[in-house]
This record gives sequence, C-alpha cells and structure tokens, in this order.
Amino acid sequence: MSPAGPDPAWLAALAENLACRQRLGFHLVEGSPDGLASLAAGLNPRQSASAPRNPKPGVKDAPSAGPEDFSHAGGGLAQVRAAMGECVRCPLHEGRRHIVFGKGAESAELMFIGEGPGAEEDRLGEPFVGRAGRLLDKMLAAVGLTMDRVYITNIVKCRPPQNRDPQAGEVEACRPFLAGQIKAVSPRIICALGRPAAKALLGGDAPISAIRGNWHSYQGVPLLPTFHPAYLLRSPERKGQAYQDLKALARALEQGPPEV
Repeated sequence: MSPAGPDPAWLAALAENLACRQRLGFHLVEGSPDGLASLAAGLNPRQSASAPRNPKPGVKDAPSAGPEDFSHAGGGLAQVRAAMGECVRCPLHEGRRHIVFGKGAESAELMFIGEGPGAEEDRLGEPFVGRAGRLLDKMLAAVGLTMDRVYITNIVKCRPPQNRDPQAGEVEACRPFLAGQIKAVSPRIICALGRPAAKALLGGDAPISAIRGNWHSYQGVPLLPTFHPAYLLRSPERKGQAYQDLKALARALEQGPPEV
C-alpha cells in the first residue's frame, strides 16, 4: 500500500478474485493479521519486488488459475461463462467486440476446439460462423454429424489482432475457462482444429500436418487433431485428408475410439 492508501487497480483485481470465488462456491474464512499482510504483499506488485516479469511485451501475465478452478464446480457451462464475466485478463479484450464463448450441445459427445475467433465471430459473438465455420458445417454434414452431438469453442475467447495465432499469455489466461468447458461438456472425444489448438492441448510444437489423423489423449479423453477449416480454405488440396479425419471421428463415436 502507498501512503495515500491501497492501489485502486489492486483493489479492483482483489474484488474480482473474491467475486469469482463466491460464484464458484468458495467462502471466506477469518485469517490472522500477519497472514493477511503476507497475502497482500504477494498480490500487490508494488510491494513484491520478487514478482516475475512477463518476458513478452504486450502480453500480461496470466492470473493464477486457483480462483477459477472448476474441478469441483457443478454449474455447467453457465457457471463457467458467469465466472468469465466481461473478461479483461489479457490484452485481447482491448480490441474485441464480443466474447466468443462457444456453441452446441452441453452434453455433446464430440468437442471441437479451434484457436480463436475471426472477424465474423467477433462481430456476432458466436464461434465458427464465417467462411471457415460454413465449411466445417458442410464437412460435418458430409460424415453424418449433427450439432446436437457437437460442441465448438476456441482456446481463446477474444479475437487476436489480424487473426494472428494466440500468444502464450493469452492462452494461459483463457485456459481455466477452456478446462471448465471441457469438464462441463464431458465429451467422449475432442478434435483439435489446427496447430495452435493442438499445441495448447497436447504441448510440443509439431506441425499439424505431422500429427493430424493420429489419436492422442488429453487428460484421459481421446483427441484427434486435424486441419483448421480456415487453413483448408487457403489450401483446398488438404480437404481430402481433413475429410478422412472427420470420418474417423464419426466412426469413433459409433464404434469407440482406439486406445491411446
């Protein structure tokens, strides 16, 4: 704290933290003055000289996932969305029109995860509604998959500038909410659309052409990476491979995915 009183920005962050905890069912307990002083020193960057600095300019450090841990939350997607609020946890909020949370069946068997909203998605507040989304709709229909079996979201919920790949800090800021969506939907199978989504879920940095069509596991859930529909619009010669991947997804829903 400064001589003039607590830092207003710090107080705002603390209030948001406490509100999120309340929405998730956590309750305050009485603490000692020494414990509270220690907590304040850790939370207030002006009092913590040892706090690590973000090495990437323009991307704020992602807040701790602790207050946004949905492992014991039972409120479904609505609870996850409510906890997100009008998110300002990373710089992407500065240029967005809408938070693009997700769409589809809450009890979907198959969950598609892309990288981030595009211009049309940002304008309408719904994922995969532009040209890439229309292509995905056609491909799903071609293999007999309907939206009552599918949920679609992205690793980040705000549009990156010029549709660039999400940066690491942005991915980490959204990660608790993506984890909450996965827990709420509890899909039988996940499909990662494109390299950024596959990297966020599986780690590593392999090109999508090297890992597409191969089954992986994300926290015990079978996961199949494939090309992002936006990439297919630029590289239509890859549509055949993507179609084979979608057929593999449809087959796995009917017959069960292979062991991974």
